[in-house]
Amino acid sequence: MAVHPYLFFSGTCRQAFTRYEEIFGGKLEMMPASDAPEGQWPGEPGDYLMHAALTFGDNVLMGSDDPTGDGGPMKGMAISLSADDPSEAERVFNALADGGEVTMPLAETFWSPLFGMCNDRFGVPWMVDVGAPAPA
Repeated sequence: MAVHPYLFFSGTCRQAFTRYEEIFGGKLEMMPASDAPEGQWPGEPGDYLMHAALTFGDNVLMGSDDPTGDGGPMKGMAISLSADDPSEAERVFNALADGGEVTMPLAETFWSPLFGMCNDRFGVPWMVDVGAPAPA
């Protein structure tokens, strides 16, 4: 069984997933709403995406535009990323926080060599950490 986050945007899915591809690399697939059969997409398709999927490593991050969404920030959830080393955690955290808001600066905690939280420029909450070293 696998769990894959699915994010809903209000018109910024294409920009968000293009940015995530820049940060994480991998393979990005996008299905524009304009490809939907007549009458199968509510309203004008514009630049909306019906579906986006970014596959990087063993991860799949998916999303779409929701033309009925309120455009407000995502609440009650966060995407958690565990980096293999501190330099990768810093790179990813800084890239995600660029243009967004740091809610907890990346710093050492009692459970992790580095942990931080931010909301990216698209309103998506992220938690970035480095796994604790194995006990000796």
